[in-house]
Amino acid sequence: MCGMLRDLKGFAQFISAERGLMLFMISVGAAFLMGETVAWLSAVFLGLIVFCVWSASDAINNFFDVDLDVFSDPMRAEYTKKLGKLGLFIAVAFTAASLALGAVTMVPYVVLFVALGLVFGVVYSVPPFRLRKTVSKPVVNFTVGAVPVLIVAAFFNVFSADILTLVLLIGVTTAVNSLWEDLADYASDFASGSRTIPVIMGFKRGLFFTIIMGYGLIPLMVLVGACFQLGLIYYFALATLAGFVSLRLFQQRCTLFKDDKADNGELLRLGEALAKDFAVVAVIFTLSLMISSLLKAHAMPF
Repeated sequence: MCGMLRDLKGFAQFISAERGLMLFMISVGAAFLMGETVAWLSAVFLGLIVFCVWSASDAINNFFDVDLDVFSDPMRAEYTKKLGKLGLFIAVAFTAASLALGAVTMVPYVVLFVALGLVFGVVYSVPPFRLRKTVSKPVVNFTVGAVPVLIVAAFFNVFSADILTLVLLIGVTTAVNSLWEDLADYASDFASGSRTIPVIMGFKRGLFFTIIMGYGLIPLMVLVGACFQLGLIYYFALATLAGFVSLRLFQQRCTLFKDDKADNGELLRLGEALAKDFAVVAVIFTLSLMISSLLKAHAMPF
């Protein structure tokens, strides 16, 4: 039983199920907003397409990044090595599933955006591209959030300024999340010669830059809420999450503003902790967006 649970956890890490779930919720929420009705079948189907696209992309990433993951995430690296060539087969299977599900919609632009997401997944990780080791990584990660919303927009044939605002928000949120991931992977990225933003700027400057970018998301989140006339529950969740992050930063102010000449071990650990916090914050925000979209579709006065 313990071995089965370990394998299940390893598989979830291999396809980055947490990110897939977050993007699934984004797609479902976007479907409620664009369809302007509670069409669960369509919403879940679109969410499944998106889940498969990014499961394929993350499987490809983990397969080709196994040597880097030995330092940044040993458990995931161990499971990837255990899979061997089966890992590549899993990535191909999710790729085929996402293209097949996209084709079922019979909407050309849906298939186009699915294919675009898969292409970015390849150039993100596969040599000789490996953009995940360059300063372009946040730009590529922007597509991780943008493509799911574009898939939903293509399905409903709805392209407006409001939709583009939502695309921008989810894309930038995902890009900022990638900056937090870079902070957590700083040691392995530095050792491997990666040119991510924290490596180029230095860890401390990169940490402050990422924090500023995180706070910069708040006005955009408020704008999306106003564009789609989301209810109070959305703003309550947003205020709560912003307060939580601010409290965490206040508690760690001594470490954040410590002397640059001091040992950076504590600062590195703080970066890893904040990266985990932001991942949780992103999932909760996504859940609040989905719930708010559902309530709006039901036309409930919240």
